[in-house]
Amino acid sequence: RLKTNIQRVGKSPTGINIYEFSYRPTLGPSGVYRGVMSDDIPSDAVIPKVYHNKYDAVDYNKLDVAFEKIG
Repeated sequence: RLKTNIQRVGKSPTGINIYEFSYRPTLGPSGVYRGVMSDDIPSDAVIPKVYHNKYDAVDYNKLDVAFEKIG
């Protein structure tokens, strides 16, 4: 709902799926990003309902995946 053009591009050393995606224009920054989906990660790394009081965020410090803008 928050992201679009989602493509799985790999897995981390611990087996977490890594994706490339864009945010929907009215809901997030422009560009292409690499990171995870909150549904695929351990619950202790999910920060519930941060964006617009409705979308989860991810605590990347608890994962072996980096969040990065790639385009």
